[in-house]
Amino acid sequence: MTSTLDSFISRSKALPKAVATSQEIRDRGSTFVANIFKTATPEEARAAVQHVKNVLHSKRPASHEIYAWRCMVAKSSHSGLSGPDDFEVVSKSEDDGEQWAGQRVLKVMKEEAVIDATVIVSRWFGGNLLGPIRFSHIETCAIEACAAFREKDELNEYTSLLTAFDAELEDTRSEYKAIIKTEGGKEPTFKPPAYPEAWTYNDLPKLKRLVTARESAIKSLRVIIDKKRPAVVEQDNPVEQDNPVEQDNPLEASKQHSPEPNVQMTAMASPVLNT
Repeated sequence: MTSTLDSFISRSKALPKAVATSQEIRDRGSTFVANIFKTATPEEARAAVQHVKNVLHSKRPASHEIYAWRCMVAKSSHSGLSGPDDFEVVSKSEDDGEQWAGQRVLKVMKEEAVIDATVIVSRWFGGNLLGPIRFSHIETCAIEACAAFREKDELNEYTSLLTAFDAELEDTRSEYKAIIKTEGGKEPTFKPPAYPEAWTYNDLPKLKRLVTARESAIKSLRVIIDKKRPAVVEQDNPVEQDNPVEQDNPLEASKQHSPEPNVQMTAMASPVLNT
């Protein structure tokens, strides 16, 4: 029979990967640690839980795998195309034998405003009862994992924004170069940006400034392009002569220059106007 680990490895989908892992807390033989996964659906959340139980901790099973997840999903019979009201946040928590612990993890996720994620706090029991302090350890691990998740999520958001704005700025510059070339001017050159191989959370303030700068550059260049565009269009499409028909068809031209009918006489001939 194929082992549980092999069944996970043989799946066509990629295995869940923890976004962040908290530091371990050790107290009188017990060990606590939290892992957080990015999960957009309840199915992905359940897969993350099974991954931790059956893969990460397969050789050393935890005494308790306490977890909670929150996902933004479309409401029943809603497509998600009508706006924000089509969505709702669904959640679930599990104590796994550690009574009330799952709700503690879920509370942390709500307080940290973490959505589309699953937090799993694992405890290995060391033989000594810890009392209420165990809940503090569980929450501390969950808070650390959620904070790291939010940091990476924000970093990814601004990295994606910068990539998108860089692409848009490159297209806008190409359009500007084409206009300058049409005008017969010297084609401008732009220095490509130099970025680090990997952004860290400490780079976030710099990332935000870069995104703002790119957005401003695109708007400014777009204003210049819009001002230059009418002149380029006029140059490419010269104004046609006023009366081409007059040159090509003298008969039509004579009709155009024939006097207007006598409006006063027409009016007098109308029986409606004479009543």
